[in-house]
Amino acid sequence: MKRVLVVEDNSDNLRLISYALRRYGYEVIAADTGVKGVDMATSEHPVFIIMDINLPDIDGLEATRRIRRSGANGDIPIIAITSNAMAGDMAMVLAAGCTGYFEKPIDPLIIMDKIHALLGWPVGREHHECPNR
Repeated sequence: MKRVLVVEDNSDNLRLISYALRRYGYEVIAADTGVKGVDMATSEHPVFIIMDINLPDIDGLEATRRIRRSGANGDIPIIAITSNAMAGDMAMVLAAGCTGYFEKPIDPLIIMDKIHALLGWPVGREHHECPNR
């Protein structure tokens, strides 16, 4: 089973994205701080990372920069899912090293198709297997 790291400090948001990921057959591992997320990215080697931006210690942008500089797979997809929806936020998220960006609230029934489309992977639950990493 392919493992996905979710870095999210809000339990309701974590539950929602975990539901969507599990529907597609992913195993979910979670971190509730940016520092824990960086540690888990390097030790657990997930196929991709869902990153909240507003975290209690270092923010998701700094966590992403640290993951990119770490011993983790430098090209691992990191998808920001955040309530930050101000002008310029998308550019800031991408400049930090995120692969893509989605605004909260998410729709758990369609978010995985959007993530797979962003990553260039097959869309639809019947095609949920991501490429080997």
